[in-house]
Amino acid sequence: MSPVPADILLLNGLVFDGGGDAPYVADIAIRDGVVAAIGQLGELPSRQHFDLAGKAVVPGFIDVHSHDDYACIRQPEMTAKISQGVTTVVVGNCGLSIAPLRFPGAPEEPFNLLGDDKAFSYASFADYAAAIDEARPAVNVAALVGHTTLRKICLADLGKAAGPDERRHMQILLAEALQAGATGLSSGVYYAPAAAADLDELTALARTVSDHGGVYATHIRSEYDGIAEALQEAFTTSSPAQTPLIISHHKCAGVRNWGRSAETLGLIDAAAKRQPVAMDTYPYTAGSSVLNPDLCDGEIKVLINSSESHPDQAGRYLSDIAADWGIDEREAAKRLLPGYACYFQIHEDDMRRILAHPLCMVGSDGLPNDQNPHPRLWGTFPRVLGHYARDQKLFSLAEAVAKMTALPARRFGFHDRGRLAVGMAADITVFDMDTVADRATFEKPIQISAGIDEVFVNGVHSWSHGEGLARAGGFLSHRTIPAEAAAVAGE
Repeated sequence: MSPVPADILLLNGLVFDGGGDAPYVADIAIRDGVVAAIGQLGELPSRQHFDLAGKAVVPGFIDVHSHDDYACIRQPEMTAKISQGVTTVVVGNCGLSIAPLRFPGAPEEPFNLLGDDKAFSYASFADYAAAIDEARPAVNVAALVGHTTLRKICLADLGKAAGPDERRHMQILLAEALQAGATGLSSGVYYAPAAAADLDELTALARTVSDHGGVYATHIRSEYDGIAEALQEAFTTSSPAQTPLIISHHKCAGVRNWGRSAETLGLIDAAAKRQPVAMDTYPYTAGSSVLNPDLCDGEIKVLINSSESHPDQAGRYLSDIAADWGIDEREAAKRLLPGYACYFQIHEDDMRRILAHPLCMVGSDGLPNDQNPHPRLWGTFPRVLGHYARDQKLFSLAEAVAKMTALPARRFGFHDRGRLAVGMAADITVFDMDTVADRATFEKPIQISAGIDEVFVNGVHSWSHGEGLARAGGFLSHRTIPAEAAAVAGE
């Protein structure tokens, strides 16, 4: 009896399975969207084959911290992500999700990070999930529910902590979303609409997440002087129900806090002995968010991404604008409101120490609606591979791949992703180990990275040498994990 042909056969590649072990040369057969076999398969018939000798073959990368909530529907090609080898994005971060919230007009800050009023048009999380599937994005989309979104729906006064009835209302909506396939909850108590939330409010929601097997990702209350206290608040929130905790885009921001990463990582290590904890970061020394004059202290560089009041100033440094206007930087920032900016607030040594930590995953935190986005939107994953693994040798290439594949899949519960093993979903990235590199810069941020040769999403050849070929992604429901894949991931 002749063997069943493979749909696609990947031959002679250097396979990094995602677990952090040394790579090995092997062939991979893809059939019906999953990895059907790994080994010496040169004699196996196939409908399509690729000779990948000398190339790295790895699980598709997982962007654990994105703001592609509406981009995956409005721009389903998802070029910024699939061009980096990303095959799954996690949306709904920083307490902000577009479902289940509607705005009668233009959304206020920080909701406008995600899009205009058209983005907020889903009456339920289930409707949002269906819209993702209908759009057929190029990548898989897993979604968190935003705590700030729930507050906006349920609270009469965002300046106060939720009362008992309001907490129950939020828990009901959260449970409905989790039952519809949401991966978990995110919070962003750093931002004004959620700053009044207290431990009773956050802990109640974290318990609901735990009851449904989800995760809790948090943009903590402060990444500046109050970072130690903010971390403790996050630990305390998730500890009672042992809710898996993700510290989003961990950093020690502001000149006064440079060097504190040894302290904060020590706190995270200590907490990880008591409860499930992980974190993510991006490989840059600048962050990006809404323009906030309070952060424009003249000690750090600030690059204006966009300004509604002075659009001609986009792409310029705040110091130059202030000098032209004859005022200080804080006053210039006030004149530029509303807008977005990049803040060069992180020390390279802190970022490297965090990125290299064994509990640290990689998330782009890119803002796809920015007029001049932070280069992390287009360059994060190749930058980790090329600059920090290959050139700087901060960690091995196998460790870099693990941070972007198996580790996030395990932490977020994507049991059929993140590893190259028989039975796993065929999300696969192929890259050139010698040339992979980020090209996006702060001056020219919209640039496709080098060295990402081929990308397969759910077994479909979706990207090849700078060109999008197909859109084979969809909503990744937390409730539809195949049992056999979960068994493989748990090995």
